Amino acid sequence: MSEAKIRLYVEHPLGEGQSVVLSREQAHYLFGVMRLSVGAHVLLFNGVDGEWLAEVAEAGKRGGVLACIAARRPLVMPPDVWLLFAPIKKARTDFIVEKAAEMGVRRMVPVQTAFTNAGRVQRDRLQAHAVEAAEQCGGTFVPEVAEMVRLDRALADLGDRQVMFCDEAEVGGAPVLPDVAGPWAVLIGPEGGFSDKERARLHGMDQAHAVALGPRILRADTAAVAALTVWQQRLGDW
Repeated sequence: MSEAKIRLYVEHPLGEGQSVVLSREQAHYLFGVMRLSVGAHVLLFNGVDGEWLAEVAEAGKRGGVLACIAARRPLVMPPDVWLLFAPIKKARTDFIVEKAAEMGVRRMVPVQTAFTNAGRVQRDRLQAHAVEAAEQCGGTFVPEVAEMVRLDRALADLGDRQVMFCDEAEVGGAPVLPDVAGPWAVLIGPEGGFSDKERARLHGMDQAHAVALGPRILRADTAAVAALTVWQQRLGDW
């Protein structure tokens, strides 16, 4: 049996003997770009049924069929942590989504703050980046990228979820994060920082915890990676 080197996310149930019909784009990637043929093996996951080994049953320029052979790994859910972030320039927002998916977040929420530069985001494009990141990093779960909402609405939707609030005004030593179990959210502000009103609201929330990310002010995309690293090491599955 040939070794499967390609992982592919599919929106299709997976199980022993299950046939998976490929989209035109997926067929082009597998057969046109990667040059697979009938009998080749691919690893499939759908975010629900774990990872499955599949074999190419039919291959064509505009479509194809894969047949599931055996389960390889069960679904592994990431910790219950969300990333709330203010979108920045297109390529750097893509970077945030890709790295957050790799680092193990369950949901990403773009937020509109007083100083957010991006007026809108293309949710479908960002979701595709999350899928690609999961394919590359070996994950069996794909985090959801939500529609962009105002910060006040996003905070109201958190319920009693704890919030790690990365405040550039707190620049100083190592971050201090309380050891509180349960669901969390990590909040990263825009390039211009939070407004005084936003900062006051966050400091007034019982479940919000302001942290510093070291002695230097970080760019928004760097701050997202740094903050998730801190949370994962303190409360996550690292």
